[in-house]
Amino acid sequence: MNNPANYLRLGALALLWGSSFLLIKIGLQAMDPAQVAFTRIVLGALALLALCAVRGLRLGTGWALWRDISVAALFASALPWLLFGFAEQDVDSGLAGALNASTPLWTVLFGVLFARETAHPSRMSGLLIGFGGVLLIFAPWQSSGLLEPGVLACLAAAASYGIGYVYIGRRLTGRYALAPQAMAGMQLVAASGIAALALPVGGPHPVALDPVPLLAVGVLGVFGTGAAFALNYRIIAEEGPTTASTVTYLMPIVSVLLGGLVLGEEFGARVVLGVLVVLLGVGLTRRSAPRAASERTPAAPAEEPGPVMRAMGRYAQLADPMK
Repeated sequence: MNNPANYLRLGALALLWGSSFLLIKIGLQAMDPAQVAFTRIVLGALALLALCAVRGLRLGTGWALWRDISVAALFASALPWLLFGFAEQDVDSGLAGALNASTPLWTVLFGVLFARETAHPSRMSGLLIGFGGVLLIFAPWQSSGLLEPGVLACLAAAASYGIGYVYIGRRLTGRYALAPQAMAGMQLVAASGIAALALPVGGPHPVALDPVPLLAVGVLGVFGTGAAFALNYRIIAEEGPTTASTVTYLMPIVSVLLGGLVLGEEFGARVVLGVLVVLLGVGLTRRSAPRAASERTPAAPAEEPGPVMRAMGRYAQLADPMK
């Protein structure tokens, strides 16, 4: 890396985003899934808006911009965070983090199908291998594995991220002259409104005044959402999107380890192997297509990534994420 301190920043980012699944699981002890998602989004939005104010970054205006921001907020923030909260009522936090590792696979799949991304052999083989790893993780050959609502919700959340990144690549990346931090803050503001609509679902649910779960949700919002976005952009600015996106390979490891260490969740060799296979597939999807020998001249430009792959690098999968 150009700046050795960014090794620490990258590790901190992996810890912040990888621990989000653990924090969701703990937060569900005091709140329902909609309340957890809404609270984390509001706190994350406030943190980013405060950062924008300190740095003098303006937010954008105009119907078209807020329309595009709102669609991105739905698929890349509000919906997946609601789905992960719903899923973790039944699914271990580490398993949720492992299934979230399939996000880049969904993004490439939707990019190839709907955004005219290049479907070269290494990318397609990466998709097949990666989704094979997903099958290995949730083991549909076991009783009710394929139809378990929590597992399906995790996969739907990862697919929602994929849709969001495709939309970001087509409609937001390079289109508006705004700082990335400002756009991220706007995205969370829009996501707050969307998540608020989900609060009445399931009826009134009183918040338990338990300090540990409430603290977990607070940390999830301020640090795991707001501060993580800012840290991500710092790494992108100094090292580039490719380096920043390597956090994708660290997040599932962090989530599985924290689930085991803090909550005593147990994972067999099958889940660990499945995560490794998924990450292998992700790595293959990020390889550039080889050029023919006649094109390998000093003057030949490198393959230009499509808008979706640029968006994946710029946002470094987040998305959090929670992702």
